[in-house]
This record gives sequence, C-alpha cells and structure tokens, in this order.
Amino acid sequence: MTTTVDDTQVDELRLLEAEAVHIIREVVAELQRPVLLFSAGKDSIVLLRLAEKAFRPSPLPFPVLHIDTGHNFDEVIAFRDRRLGEHGHKLIVGSVQETIDSGRVPDPGPTASRNRQQTRTLLDALEAGGFDAAFGGARRDEERARAKERILSFRDEFGQWDPRAQRPEPWSLYNGRIKKGEQVRVFPLSNWTELDIWRYIELENLELPSIYFAHEREVVHRDGILLAVSQYVQPEGDEQAAVEWVRYRTVGDLTITGAVRSHATDITGVISEISAATVSERGETRADDRTSVAAMEDRKREGYF
Repeated sequence: MTTTVDDTQVDELRLLEAEAVHIIREVVAELQRPVLLFSAGKDSIVLLRLAEKAFRPSPLPFPVLHIDTGHNFDEVIAFRDRRLGEHGHKLIVGSVQETIDSGRVPDPGPTASRNRQQTRTLLDALEAGGFDAAFGGARRDEERARAKERILSFRDEFGQWDPRAQRPEPWSLYNGRIKKGEQVRVFPLSNWTELDIWRYIELENLELPSIYFAHEREVVHRDGILLAVSQYVQPEGDEQAAVEWVRYRTVGDLTITGAVRSHATDITGVISEISAATVSERGETRADDRTSVAAMEDRKREGYF
C-alpha cells in the first residue's frame, strides 16, 4: 500500500509506538487490575492496536470499558461492537442512562449534553470493576489541561485529579505505587500529536468509523459549530438545517460534538487538512470545551478522564 508517510516519519512513529508499548507493559506489571477506556474514536483505536501489539499473540490481559452517554453516533457504536467482537476482547459498558435512572446524577434532559453525568458513570464503573489503572487515549496537544498530565496520572480515592499532587517522571521512570482505593489514569499517547495519530493509522492500515471521512450529513450551525441533526439536535429559533459535506475530527456526545466542512474522503486527504489546520480538534469541534478556559480542568478535578 502506498502511503504519504516517508521513512523518517516511519522511524518517528515506531519510536512513539515502542514508548507506548513499554508504558502499557510497565503498568500491567506494576498494577493489579487495569482496564482500557475505548470510545471507538481514532485515539482509542490506536491505543487498542498498541495494547494488542504489547501482548500478542496472547489476548489482552485486561477488559475494555466504554462509557455510553446514550447520545452516540450510530456508526461509532456499530464500529465498536464489530472491532471488539472480531478480536474477542471483553467489553464492559457503563451506561449514563442507567446512572440517571438510578438517581446517581440529575437528568439534564433528553437533548442536553451528558458530559457532566458521564463522570459519575466512569467512577462507578471503575469502582465496580475494582480497577486501579485505566488506559486512555488523551494527548497533550489536545487541550491545555491535558498538557498538565503526567503519563501516569495519579487519582485519589475519590477518583479526583490534583495537578499539584502529580509525581515526577524523570528518564521515563514511572511510579505506579498506590494505596488501596487510589487509581492511576495512564496516557501512553501523551507524546503523540493529532498528525502522528493519522499517520500511524495510515501506516498500520487501521479501520475507523466512517464519520471520520467526508460524507453528506444534515447539520445545523449553532454557536460556531456544525451539529448533526438527530432526535437530540433539532433546529431552534431561526436556525436552518442544511445538508453539507462534513467529517469529524473527534467523536463524542453528538449534542456537543461538531463536524468540520470537508471533502477529504480518504486518509491522504485528511492528513493534508490536518497538516494545514491552525485550531486544535477540541477547540474547533467540542462545544463543552468552549464554556470556559478551565472547562476541561474543572471536569478532570471532578474525576473526568
């Protein structure tokens, strides 16, 4: 297969790959019960491939956890079930709707974002599974609060994050010692960029949900973001829905995850667009990160991933 990745970039990607595989193996060796968070987004797809490489030909020594907001893109859920099913990975689903129904969190309404509510669902799922480490696909280039993270991000017994309580990681030495009830969130992709992710996807010929490539979709322009029209998102006031050529740079709750106008129908086209982008994926397409400069950091302090 012909790719846009040159030999120098391949070497750089293999170095990033080796670092991530080393981190995953170290955590499995140090911690008792890890789990891999999987959204079926591009970063978690790369993370899953790296975990598979770390232990092949043996099966993954930990399950996969998806926090389901109930406001998902159908293409993403179909991909999740197919990708995990084909490889026999154990899937655990934490349902935000069940958390709402149980009274653990207030119901924000059928059309509102459930990002705040999913924090409780995540913490409950980690506690129920007895997990002391959770692998995630977050990258430092995504958002300011992400850049404060260590690769092993310490969380207290309540699952909460304090940037002042993080441990130094000199010479890539990782301290996984924790007390009973404490956790670490692990970010093997910390040193990757969005462009690295796409180049690795091309290099490894990884399958993605179709919404990552340009397609026609009915959208409504709201607060500077193109939201997909669905049962949860309908035109309001003088808004007008229109069918446009769009793709997604990130996946999430469809009530707050915006599309970008695009005609990039393949990886080569996407890489070309990403190379020229001047706005981060979350800054351009996630309404929840626009509420304040500290929006992500506030949620992380509460236990959000």
